[in-house]
Order: sequence, then structure tokens, then C-alpha cells
Amino acid sequence: MTADMDTEESGVLVIIKRRLTPLVQVEVEPVGRWFHGYEARRLRGHLISSAGESEEESEGEEGPEVEIEDDIQYLRSLNPADWKDQDHYAVLGLKKYRYKASDEDIKRAYRMMVLRHHPDKRRGAGEEIRDDDDYFTCITKAYEILGDPVKRRSWDSIDSEFDDDVPVVNNYNKTNFFEVFTPVLERNARWSTRKHVPGLGKPDDPKQKVDRFYAFWYDFESWREFSYLDEEEKEKGQDREERRWIEKQNKVERARRRKEEMARLRRLVDNTYACDPRITKFKEEEKERRLAQKKAKADAIRQKMEEEERIRREAEEAERKKREAEEAEQRAKQEIEKKEREALKKAYKKERKTLRSLCKDNNYYTNEESERVQLMTDVELLCEALELIKIEELNKELAQAGKDHTKGRGVVMKEVTEVRNRIKREREEVAAAASRGGSGSGGEGLSHKSWCQDDLQLLIKAVNLFPAGTTKRWDVVAEYINQHTPTTGIVRHAKEVLSKAKELQHSDQYMREAANKNAYHSMEKSQGKPTISDATASQRFDTPQEMLGMNTMAWGAEEQRLLEQALKTFPVSTQDRWDRIAECVPNRTKKDCMRRYKELVEMVKAKKAAQAAAAAKK
Repeated sequence: MTADMDTEESGVLVIIKRRLTPLVQVEVEPVGRWFHGYEARRLRGHLISSAGESEEESEGEEGPEVEIEDDIQYLRSLNPADWKDQDHYAVLGLKKYRYKASDEDIKRAYRMMVLRHHPDKRRGAGEEIRDDDDYFTCITKAYEILGDPVKRRSWDSIDSEFDDDVPVVNNYNKTNFFEVFTPVLERNARWSTRKHVPGLGKPDDPKQKVDRFYAFWYDFESWREFSYLDEEEKEKGQDREERRWIEKQNKVERARRRKEEMARLRRLVDNTYACDPRITKFKEEEKERRLAQKKAKADAIRQKMEEEERIRREAEEAERKKREAEEAEQRAKQEIEKKEREALKKAYKKERKTLRSLCKDNNYYTNEESERVQLMTDVELLCEALELIKIEELNKELAQAGKDHTKGRGVVMKEVTEVRNRIKREREEVAAAASRGGSGSGGEGLSHKSWCQDDLQLLIKAVNLFPAGTTKRWDVVAEYINQHTPTTGIVRHAKEVLSKAKELQHSDQYMREAANKNAYHSMEKSQGKPTISDATASQRFDTPQEMLGMNTMAWGAEEQRLLEQALKTFPVSTQDRWDRIAECVPNRTKKDCMRRYKELVEMVKAKKAAQAAAAAKK
């Protein structure tokens, strides 16, 4: 705002400037009796659009005169007995106003209908009147329903002129959203118990306004009720029990219709939401916003990761250089140790070969075949049990003995006796240590139990069957031994089995090989394989497996792998399955493959049984 002031006395020009406040758009809620009169006229369709209407005329006018239709043909077509199914608004001449008609309009229409169609007046005009079948009863019933606010609400709830249709979700309704859904929502807004029902709005409404609209309609509270459709009236009951039963049936039917009505309104709101282009726009904006946030977050994470990667690479480079230096030093050290081991190994190999050659050249210092076999075993024992220096000294003594069998045999037997005595002492020491350890283990005390040859074989088999890494390995091994041992009355525990396994592991190589051989021979014996004695080595006995064409050789790792691959390739449903599996495993017949498969199945079952028993104890 600018104002110029020029004074003649002072000759001073004064300029006053003031900044105007910007315009603010506010929403005003219309109230007052004038607004209610305007709404009543708008609902009836009789708005006064004359611009020259004075305020005094507006104040004095309660509303336009309601036009009452008097359809005498419709009235005469009514059956008083079916008054409940008639259109009460049409009976009173208010068909085109219906629920918009006020209470005064209904009273005025009823008075006019009474004056025109009263039976006494029509009888005076010469019309024949039947007291039990006259349409004037329908007029009375119509006013009885519409004149009572509660009964009128019941009638308006089931008004046949109301359209209950709900627009479906399709492309046409999405394209013409506001034209299709606006009249439907305005039509259903009449059922709201709350005033000021929000309208559908415009395409450019903000998100907050649209959210308020859908929040109202999703929490829509309807006053619509269906008591008018009760099939039976409670007052017609002959006694109290019958009236209660009628009331109960009516309540059930009203609840069902009420549920259907709420489902219809919910479907209307859902379809409106699905077709609303504003919701689609808001979702796209929200999606773009989230994508932008996600991208910004990803960029920040990427930059952080790049920085961490740079620091990590620098640290790895420094660590690599340090590790390479240590590895170079370690390799040099390992090379020296390897050379020493190789030299020691070669020396062992050379001396053992010399020992075997000396004994072999001298026919193992005996002329008896049975003694020769025993001495061959003793020589192998010396090769495995003696240290390098001892073997060298033994070779020197045998070389000095030369062809003297008696002296050479004495030297060999002396060393054999010493080795066996040492092995016996070691066994006794291990047994004593295990016994002391078991008695002081806090109540276990189970290592004093003797181990027979069958139990040792089961222990070796179980250790091989359940390798390191098996869950509760030693509990499972103990359960396996308890399930398969021929000894009764002895129960092995995990600590006892572990102690015995360590004892076997730390014992000499000869003991381990002997135990393994005994276990293998026992397995062959249990499977029906014959043993060949030294006295009948030149004879051959065919086993039942060999007579049936089976290969009795042990399965190798490669054959086992081929069998497993063939079992996966040819499932149970394959025709001639075992023939095809046998073709994939060289040197093995169909019977060999089937027999091996059964052995594997039995082994897996035994393994699972042992594991289950160990788990059950825990």
C-alpha cells in the first residue's frame, strides 16, 4: 500500500508504504436456519435462482410449496391386505420427494388425502364403498408408517427406489472415475449416522484430504436397519414363549441383512479406492520417493564400502608381504626338514632291505618250512619295530655271522625276544595307566573291564565307520559296540571307548596291523569266505559266491564312486535297473552290485541305530 501526501504549508512530500498481508483460503462450515432452509430447498430441487430476491422474503419463506400428486388410479389398484408391500410415499402423493419430504410435508399430504378420499365423502358423492376392502386403509397405514420417525426410518431403509448397485473395477470406471462414483457415494451418504459426510473431491486434491475421505468411509457407520422386513410380528404370538421365539428369529434375519449391507458398503469403498486415479498417483509418488531414499542409502553404503575396501586392501597388502616373508622362511625350514626325513627314510629303507636280503640269502637260517614262515614274520617285526641304529648293528652282526646259520639265527632270535619283551612291557604300562585313569575319573571307573578280541575288532570297525566330525562320535561308537558285541553283561561307555582307542593308536604298528588283519579275517569268516592254511596253499576251493559268478574282490574307491553315480542316474522306476547299473561298473556283475547295495544299506541302518540310541540317552 502506497500513499502520497503533499502539504502546501511545509512543502514536504510524505510517502507511506505498507506491505499487504497475502490472501489465505479458509474453509467455512455453513450453519444457521437460513442454511437449513437452503438445504431443504436444494434437496427438493426447488432452488430460487433469482438474484433480486430480498432478504426479508428469504427470511419469511419457510420453503416452496410441495406438489402433492393424487393418483386415483394407483390408489384404487391397492389391496388393503397387502399394505406392507405398498409404496407409502406414492400413496400420500410424495413419490418424487420420498425421504427428502419433511414431517410437515407428510402431514399436509395426509390431510389432503383424507379430505379427498374419506369414505364418508366418497359415499356422499355416490361412490360404492366396501368397509372391508377400501384403499383408504392404505392411506391410513402409509401415514401410520411415515408419521412415526422410527417406522419411517425402517421403511426408508428398505426403500425399493434406492439403488444398491456398486460400480465394479474396470477400465471404464477408472477412466470416468468422478462421473461414475460421485453420484453413488452421494446416494449412499444418506445412511451415515454422522453429519457432514465428505464428498469424493476433485482430481487435484492433496493426499491429506483424500486420506481423510477414505478414513471416514472405511469407518462408515450406517443407521440403515431392516426391521420392516420381519416375516412375523411379535405381537401376533399367542404367549410369551412364542413372542420370544419370533423376536429371536427376527433378530437373526436382521443381523444377516445388516452384515450384507456392511459388506456392500465395504465393497463400494474398496472399488472406489481401486479405481481412484489419485491413489495411483500417490502410490507412484511414494514409490519414487522410496526409490530415491533407497538409492541415496545405497550410494552412502557404496561409498562406505569403497572406503573400507581401500583400507582392507592396504592392510591385506601389508599382511601379504609379511606372510610371504614368513612363508619363505618356513619353506626353507621345511625343505631342510624334508631332506632330513628323506635321508632318514632312505637309510631306513636301505637297512631294512639289507636285513631282508641277508635273511633271505641265508634261507632265514633254518631248513624247516614252518620255522621259515615264523622267522619271516619275525624279520618283518624287526623291520617295523627297531630303530635305524639297531637295524644297522643287527645287519653288521649278521654280516659277520656269514653262512653260520646257528649264529645268525641266535642274533635274530635275540633281537626278536627283546622286541617282544619291550612290546609286552609297553602293553602292561598302558593297561596300568588306563586302569589308574579310569578309577580316578569321578565315578566312571570302567576301563578295568577286559576287552576281548571281538570287542577290539568292533571298536576298529566303528572308528572307521564313524569318522571324526560325527555328532557325539564316541557315544555313537559305544552304542554300536554294545549293540553288536557277543559279550553279555558288559556295557561300554564313551570315555572307556575313547581311552581304548587312544591306547590302540599309541601302541606299536605291529599291534595295529595285527588287529586290522584279525578284524578282516573275522569279517571274511562271518561272510562265509574260506580260509586257506599254509599246508594246503596249492589247493583251490570255490566259494558259493564264486560259483554264482560273483566277484569276491574288495570294492575299490573308484568302483564305489561309479556304483553311487549309477544308483543316482537310474532310479527305482527304471526298467532293468540293475543291468544298467552293472554296465556302468567295470568287472562287476548285476549280483555283485545288488550284494554291495545291500551291504551299504545294512551299514547305514546300523549307523543310524547307534546314533539314535546315543541321542536317546542324552
